[in-house]
Parts: sequence; structure tokens; C-alpha cells
Amino acid sequence: MKTDQALNKQAQHFDTANNMLLTPAGLDTSAIQGVLGNIMSHQIDYADLYFQYSRTESWGLEEGQVKSGGFAIDQGVGVRAISGEKTAFAYSDEINLPALKEAAKATKAIATIGAEQTASGIIMPSPKSLYLPNDPIASLSAEAKVKLLERLEQFAKKMDTRVTQVMASIAGEYEVVMVARSDGVMAADVRPLVRVSLQVIAEQNGRREQGSSGGGGRFDYSYFTDEVLQDYAEKAVHQAIVNLDARPAPAGSMTVVLGAGWPGILLHEAIGHGLEGDFNRKGSSAFSGMIGQQVAAKGITIVDDGTIADRRGSLSMDDEGNQTNKTTLIEDGILKGYIQDSLNARLMNMPTTGNGRRESYAHIPMPRMTNTYMHNGDKHPDEIIKSVKKGLYAANFGGGQVDITSGKFVFSAAEAYMIEDGKITYPVKGATLIGNGPDVLTRVSMVGNDMQLDSGVGTCGKEGQSVPVGVGQPTLKIDGLTVGGTV
Repeated sequence: MKTDQALNKQAQHFDTANNMLLTPAGLDTSAIQGVLGNIMSHQIDYADLYFQYSRTESWGLEEGQVKSGGFAIDQGVGVRAISGEKTAFAYSDEINLPALKEAAKATKAIATIGAEQTASGIIMPSPKSLYLPNDPIASLSAEAKVKLLERLEQFAKKMDTRVTQVMASIAGEYEVVMVARSDGVMAADVRPLVRVSLQVIAEQNGRREQGSSGGGGRFDYSYFTDEVLQDYAEKAVHQAIVNLDARPAPAGSMTVVLGAGWPGILLHEAIGHGLEGDFNRKGSSAFSGMIGQQVAAKGITIVDDGTIADRRGSLSMDDEGNQTNKTTLIEDGILKGYIQDSLNARLMNMPTTGNGRRESYAHIPMPRMTNTYMHNGDKHPDEIIKSVKKGLYAANFGGGQVDITSGKFVFSAAEAYMIEDGKITYPVKGATLIGNGPDVLTRVSMVGNDMQLDSGVGTCGKEGQSVPVGVGQPTLKIDGLTVGGTV
């Protein structure tokens, strides 16, 4: 029964993509095969076509008034040909046979050093259907979307009289993609995505602080019930109020405890990017050539999992038509593998992991993370806090940056506290965490049993392309991490 349901869902994805992308343009599978066959006649190793239709919207509310709004529709096709390590790519924002042929023609300049191939029949794979192919933008009227933001604003204002300003926004996306490959595979996906964001400003005795929260995933706006919105409001207001009483953060080397959930963004940035196949193939990652070696403390297992239902970073298939996977990157401290797209997997003689992702039809795919998180350990969070004589507890993070080659990172803590004699005492402001990703992995001395995924807010940037991602981790104790503070 479950297999039949999954097949029906996949057929629905494929039919939707066919009706939206191919039929209006007068295209069919034979025309697509003809274009791919023509490219492959020039001794190309591999070629693919990536069709995409997207519809996006955003609404912003501030002080009870709609301050911003946007709506956009985009569609097009990207044509890629690969020969050895070289990639030729062209795209068109028109989907029709002449435009497709022109884009394909532009890819033929690539060096002809590959073996000739031809597409042989169309295969429609049945990837796991991780979300319903619904259009979230159509799930609520414009008036209802504004009402949703107004309720969120009121929830935040009622939390505390010190809240003086509230900014709430909602965003939705409906994306339909189809991939046709020179090996005969043809696959499609219908991808909903929604997100709510909240920022509040609180004032006390002339001091102003802010807090933020939000969440979302691959579903429609019905997810944002009053209970969910109240939770966002509570978290944003709590962060702002805590920071009103925060003291300057100390500086120096100290024990740092990272909270569960969103602080996993440090793992994503400082470690995850270094495990992407392209950086390792080129030898520019701190983890290059280290598979099978101990790169982290025992007990640390990190995975990238694009198969979690409804998650922001999940995909039923990647942007090359491959099924996404749960890929173990580090197991009990041992480096097991890298995140791979098709090109880098082939060049490194490794299996693809279903991590070929692109921002749109106008971009080439690269190995990118989906939902990256650390597995649970065996320590209760309270036990971890009690083990710290003096240190910092980073409950939530703001922005950060990392150097992929060296692994060096700098992250700012949006909500942090001092730990003294095994107890969380007072909040601090201005704390930054400074370190080296591979080095930090060896300094983890305790791993909590409270793993959480983030609420669905992450966006990852790489080489000018942005894609939605997820992160997560349990509470972690890191010994001897450098904290840049204000005192």
C-alpha cells in the first residue's frame, strides 16, 4: 500500500511538471531526446536539461501595516554538457524547442574528449516523495496572509510591555522542476516551501535590544497555527529581553557549551562545507585526503540527510535527478566520506550522494548540503552544564563566516550566558566564537542526548548561489575554544 501511494505521488509530481513545463511549450520526450542526442553526438561524456518553473511571494508587516510585498514568476531551462573535468553551460528563460536548441548549441564548444553516448529510452525513477506537491501560495488568500502576520505581531506585543517594535514576514515558493539526462533518466519534482520570520525590539532604561525567531518547511501555510506563531513570538521576545540585562562578554580561551538545534549552523559552516566533494577533489579543503582517518573526538557522528519529510533542506530528488540520501560523513570520529554531486563523484571515483543542487535553471549544480546534523550522545544537558567550572553557554547564534581552505571560523552568539560552578548564571552580550573547524571537532568532550533540528530557517550561500538547508545538533561541550568578547 505504501509503495503504491509513493508511486502515485511520484506520478503526480511528473504529471504536474509535464503539464507546466513541457506541454505549454509543445515539447515531448522525443524532442528532448533529440536535443540530448545531438549534444552527445559531439563525444560529450554527459549532458542534462534542467527545466524549472517557480512562483514566489513575500509579505512584510511592521507596526500593523504592510510595509513590503513581492510576487514573481520565473521559468527557464539550463543545458549542461560535461567532458572530463570541463563543463559547458547555457540557459534560456524561454522554454521552447528553438530556445532549447540554441542553448544546446552553445554547449558544443566544449572539448570533445569523451566517449560518444546516446539516450536510450526514458526512465522515470520513483524517488521517495517527502512532501505533498501542493501550491502554498494558493493555500491562503491575501487577506488571510496579512491576518496571520497581524496575529503574530499581537502575540509578540502581548508577551512583554518592553517590546516596542515588531517586524513580521511571510514567504512562500512553489517550484516545479524536471531533469532529462543523457543516460535516459527523466525525473520531476514539485517543491513547496514556506517560511515565517519575526524580529522584535525591546527597550528598557534607554537600552534597545533585538530578538528573532521563525520557521518553516516544505508544506503550505496551514502549518502556522496560533500555537506555532505563539512559540515564535515567545522565543523572539525572550531573546530580546534576555539581552536587555546582558553584561559584556569576557574574552579568552574557555570551555564553551553549544545549545541544541540552530547552533548546528557552526557545524554546517565550519565543517560541512569542508566535506563537500568539489573542495576535496581540488585539495582545497582541510579534510582533503583524510577518509578513514580520525578527524573528530570519539562519539561524534555527523550526517547529511536530505530524506527527512517536510524539512526545509530536504528534496525528493536532487537537481540532477538523483535520489537524496542519508549520508554518514563522520562516524565515531572517523571521516567516512564526502558530499557529492555527479561530476565530482565520477572524477573522484566515488558514489554520488544525491547532493547536486543549484539555485535555479540559470546556475550549474554543485555538491551542497541538505540537512546536516550531529547524532545524539549519552549525556544529559544538565550533566554537561554541571561539569563546567567556568565557561560560556551559547544558546543561539547570529551570523558567522568561515574560510573553507583553513577551516577557520568566526561566529557571533545572539544569546549567551556565563556558566559558573556548574550553573548558568547571567546573560552576556558581544560574544564571538573563534576557532578552526577540524580542530574544534577534536575538542568536543561531551555530547548531549537532546539532538534537535532547527525550526526551518536556514539558507546556505556558495559561489553566489543560495539554497535552503537545515542544521541540527545536541548540546555540546567544547574545551578550550577562543571567545572574543567585549571585556
